[in-house]
Amino acid sequence: MVKETNTLLDEETIDDGSTIDYITNKPKKNSSKEKVRQRIAQTLFEEYGILTEDMQADFPVRVNGRRKTVDIAIFHHGHEHTILNMSRAVICRPEPQVGKGATRLRDYNEAKRDLAELEDIMSEVDSCLYGLWTNNLEFYYLEKEQTRFDVRMKPVGDWPVVDESLDQQNRGSRIRTRRGEPETLRIAFRRCHNFIHGNEGMPKDAAFWQFLYLIFCKMHDEKFSGNQRRFWVSPYEQFDEQGRKEIRKRIMPLFEEVKQQYQDIFRSNDEITLSDRALAFMVSELAKYDFTRSNVDAKGAAYQEIVGTNLRGDRGQYFTPKGVVTLAAQVLDPQENERILDPACGTGGFLVATLKHLMDKFRAERNVPVQLEDTQDFLAVHDRLRTFAEKNVFGADFDRFLIKATQMNMVMAGDGHGHLYHMNSLEYPAGELGDTTRARKDIPFESIDVIMTNPPFGSDIPITDQSILRQYELAYQWESKGDGTFRQTSRLQSKVAPEILFIERCFHWLKPGGRIGIVLPNGILGNPAAEYIRWWILKQAWVLASVDLPVEVFIVEANVNILTSLLFLKKKTSEEIRAESLGGTVPYPIFMAVAEKVGFDRRGNRINKRQPNGEDIIIKEEKITYIPIKGQIVERRNEVVHPIIDDDLPVIAEKYKEFRTHYPEPGQ
Repeated sequence: MVKETNTLLDEETIDDGSTIDYITNKPKKNSSKEKVRQRIAQTLFEEYGILTEDMQADFPVRVNGRRKTVDIAIFHHGHEHTILNMSRAVICRPEPQVGKGATRLRDYNEAKRDLAELEDIMSEVDSCLYGLWTNNLEFYYLEKEQTRFDVRMKPVGDWPVVDESLDQQNRGSRIRTRRGEPETLRIAFRRCHNFIHGNEGMPKDAAFWQFLYLIFCKMHDEKFSGNQRRFWVSPYEQFDEQGRKEIRKRIMPLFEEVKQQYQDIFRSNDEITLSDRALAFMVSELAKYDFTRSNVDAKGAAYQEIVGTNLRGDRGQYFTPKGVVTLAAQVLDPQENERILDPACGTGGFLVATLKHLMDKFRAERNVPVQLEDTQDFLAVHDRLRTFAEKNVFGADFDRFLIKATQMNMVMAGDGHGHLYHMNSLEYPAGELGDTTRARKDIPFESIDVIMTNPPFGSDIPITDQSILRQYELAYQWESKGDGTFRQTSRLQSKVAPEILFIERCFHWLKPGGRIGIVLPNGILGNPAAEYIRWWILKQAWVLASVDLPVEVFIVEANVNILTSLLFLKKKTSEEIRAESLGGTVPYPIFMAVAEKVGFDRRGNRINKRQPNGEDIIIKEEKITYIPIKGQIVERRNEVVHPIIDDDLPVIAEKYKEFRTHYPEPGQ
């Protein structure tokens, strides 16, 4: 929905503790309430098509002789900012501090006291038809209903976008959906999870799977229902008992179709057990968005918010941040004809990054901005991506629940769930888990072109099964020959950290010339005791790149204080290994980088680029949004100014591309 062009402003900074107002582009003192207001202003433009020139912050209104302030007043387009032209009113409050657990959401009656101020303003201003009260966790939308004798405020599920009315939205299955932006999708997902966990009292894991059922229903409906959708809610249905029952009538047949379509994910006895109230709330939250056309990163960030809360494991399952998986995809640059595998896929971050990488390639080839894709362009890209995913994308994990989570992530990213296996990758090709037999047929050794993975690691979760250890050269004890080389002995170690075995397993799966991107603890790359591992790697592979990652990468995701690196390798052919054994190693350049900043600190707070005096550097950005109005696509432009996130990873990706223009990959 939004296209961005950026130009750096010379010597422009803002003081610490200030923010750039989205509406005026001027510095403003930051606060917890201001953060909510800025996010809402951005959403009003990006999702509803309301120009900032038609907004005003802190607009004064007199109610019953007393001065009140509208946090964001919205006026009829192009009209003077007077009380006679105000069409919508927003009241913002600071986001409550609720911790990481689920929070109970109030209904409209319970929030009546907070909504009184908004209702008074709407009653006083004749032209104001819609209102919103929000603290970034709770959202209460109101519509004014005015008769000859009375004025009352009705709760509604959402506002209409610009130049649309709720009467149009009430027509049912043809309600216009919109692309979700990252923050709004994240909040919608969190609200859904909060409602069924906090309001319905479901355990977190049960709440997650109920949420997952509905996401699948939503995606299935977008794929197969055409213009007559079934996953929809009118503005008023969720607030009426009969309306809630009508919503259930539409959703239940959808879920039966989903179970038939995805028999490898769902069992026939899986059920949606939500109450009518919870089901209506969640469908109302999700139905407003077009998931298929929403940005892959936006959906991924929203989904990770829920997955991280529910499925973070205790066996070294540290979910890899988006910046790291994106860097891996950019460096390895998987192609449409290559087979991609993550043997420890977790929730599918590397696989989704691959789909995003290929989707960007496909769109670049067609040279049509995503915002202006017509149906033909859209289908051409998505059908091509779906074919790629179903043919060439593979993932495996020991945890059955994570396999389901990956499948959901894949479906949201590219509408193709690829080949996912519940199996122990270290035990393969042996093993008793259900998908091992299928994997032996689909992904035999030396059949994969690109591997991207973040394996479980740590000495506290060692592999001790002798039948597994015997498969690996690195599971044996090694002796130094005194000349910088090592020899493998016949003595098997009693236990080995899993990441060591995963290194070798990746080489088993790779074709000669295949490429690896793997997250490893720095001890493997630096400890004297691991020298034999480094020697083994250098014998088997060309080192393409090594990127040191800061401790923040896994402190935020897993509360684990560990230093890691992202190592990129290319498997040597048998001829190359033989030539080196006879003629010695030929020197070649290796790309090396240190990422000091990844955009967030140890507590997960965003960090911005700053001047030496501590002031944030800011950037000017033109945003263009395309809104369908009366059958036509209308372009709306807005210039905003905001700080720049301090993240070294995108810079490293660009530097690697430059490096390869001067130094081609080693090997044949």
